[in-house]
Amino acid sequence: MWAISRHEDVRFVLMHPEVFSSSGFREAWEPAWVGYNPLARSMLATDPPAHTRLRALVQQGFGPRAAARLEARVGELAEQLARSLEGELEAVETMCAPLPAFVIGSLLGLDARLHAEFQRWADDILSITPEPPSEAHAERVKGSIAELSGYLREVVADRRRQPTDDTVTDLIRAEVEGQALSTAEIVDFLVLLLLGGLETTTHLMGNALRLWSEQPELLDAVRAEPGCLGDFIDELLRYDGAAHSLPRLTTRDVELHGVTIPEGSLVMVLLGAANRDERVYAEPDRFDIGRRARGGLAFGRGLHFCLGAGLARMEVRAALAAVAQQVVRIEPCDEPIEYNRTLTVRGPVRMRLRFERAGREASVG
Repeated sequence: MWAISRHEDVRFVLMHPEVFSSSGFREAWEPAWVGYNPLARSMLATDPPAHTRLRALVQQGFGPRAAARLEARVGELAEQLARSLEGELEAVETMCAPLPAFVIGSLLGLDARLHAEFQRWADDILSITPEPPSEAHAERVKGSIAELSGYLREVVADRRRQPTDDTVTDLIRAEVEGQALSTAEIVDFLVLLLLGGLETTTHLMGNALRLWSEQPELLDAVRAEPGCLGDFIDELLRYDGAAHSLPRLTTRDVELHGVTIPEGSLVMVLLGAANRDERVYAEPDRFDIGRRARGGLAFGRGLHFCLGAGLARMEVRAALAAVAQQVVRIEPCDEPIEYNRTLTVRGPVRMRLRFERAGREASVG
């Protein structure tokens, strides 16, 4: 595959889907050994006009109303989770994963008892690579795809019989110019929403807590001036966002900086590299709350700009505000951080940190 890393070039690729097709997701996420993968067939992997139709329909069931429906409850849960941060803890399990799992489960009206299964399904599906590391891994991934897609088909069938006040029902009712979403299209989008909403938001929270443990002055800054939390999140998205690359497939020969990329080539646009491009950001490897980078390219650009960007910002803001209110210091532990292994997203999956609560002496778990 071809790697595109400069900010200018990454933006060019994202803004020209007629040359750089999103069917690259199908190439990357549905290799022969996988078979069917609903994520690779979601609207993320489509181009106009199919993408235009799907996005118009999906926006009816997944817009500001979806986030507003949950905002107060997200804030309450974030405060509840933050109150448990004391001593040495596994931070992803304690703080970062539960909130996105609650949000996605609530949005979709899914069984809360399956939160652990959601995470397992997400981890397995996003671990897909061109060749599986082992036969056991391949069987686990295919099993997770079958379990998740089967479960979601049952959920859609149930909502068709008994509509409720959730996003699945909204998607079933969505209609543009007499067209509605098919069950397969709804399931594909729900897989995209489930995986994107769980993995990227969890990773972004984890990256924030790790950063506060490594650069405590950043936590001090947010505690001293809570109003700068939005600027902190913007810079976090640029500096260490969860989405690191997006696949595209060239529809014709295209030249960039004197190099010809042939038609039919798989291209990976490196969002993480573009967000550290020194041509655009002064001292790009320095975290600067006052940079006002607006998140860089973390949520993409153009017609595929992330539909869940507002929801993700709301969740991360609620979580970090609660932590900053409850905790005065976060320290790294001796145990190394374990990261996920995927082509497209990056973040900690296991991370032990030591938390000191406001008004208390530091304690060690």
